[in-house]
Amino acid sequence: MYIEEFVQYLQKEKRMAKNTLEAYKRDVISFISFESSRGITDVTEVSSTEIVAYLHNLKSTGKSASTVNRKLASLRSFFRYLQKINVIKDNPTSGIKTPKIERKELEFLTIEEVDRLLEVPDRSLKGIRDRAILEVLYATGIKVSELIDANVEDVNFRMGFITCATSSIRARIVPLGRPSRAALEEYVYDVRKKLLRDDNRDEKALFVNYYGSRITRQGLWKLLKEYGEKTGLQQRLTPNTLRNSFAVHMLQNGADLKSLQELMGHEDITATQIYLSATKNRIKDVYDKTHPRA
Repeated sequence: MYIEEFVQYLQKEKRMAKNTLEAYKRDVISFISFESSRGITDVTEVSSTEIVAYLHNLKSTGKSASTVNRKLASLRSFFRYLQKINVIKDNPTSGIKTPKIERKELEFLTIEEVDRLLEVPDRSLKGIRDRAILEVLYATGIKVSELIDANVEDVNFRMGFITCATSSIRARIVPLGRPSRAALEEYVYDVRKKLLRDDNRDEKALFVNYYGSRITRQGLWKLLKEYGEKTGLQQRLTPNTLRNSFAVHMLQNGADLKSLQELMGHEDITATQIYLSATKNRIKDVYDKTHPRA
């Protein structure tokens, strides 16, 4: 069915994160299962009509527009791959429009809320590690998968940057600010080795849990939820909240869109432009509060 070859292609050529690869694989398997139920077992027989029928089925079973879009994106990539290896001539997903998504309000913290958050971790081993995690997430705006996949060797303390190479074709280098570098140095040199067990002293992961193993996505989400509640934040604290905060605060303080795109690893600048809405709203608020004839 070409699925495993497709996944290997994405891993080798696109350098996709493990979770992304698994999502693409699940989406393609789901589609092939749907097609089998309709009597189509050969991917070369799939037409645009079949793609539309699949998308309609997803909608009728209550799937959200964002989920439908993601599955369609997976299929576009799969059939482009089949074109590339000359299995099919025409891509059945061509010309199919993606469902419109109602844009949710961008969730981010104020600078004051970030300051309060970063003061919450205590001086225990866990607290020092957690502070380093929070500082790095806010200072760099990297994705949760990039933080989890990061190894100690990816950090250059002398030059002050971290290398991310899990989510794009080429690695990108993201600067670490002084506070995040200081927090990370304390964790790496004073705490991390105490968290490692005798049987995994060779662990390469930058951030490890109490078992001395690479921290998991679930563990990170639980950590953030804990600190969000301790800080008294009105909204749920997630990795994306800190990523959004990084982007919005950069723009509010004068960063240009192209530089922010590079820092965040967006292939398309339209993904970066969504943060402009938050800065525009802030400018309007400032104008309303300060101009005598607002």
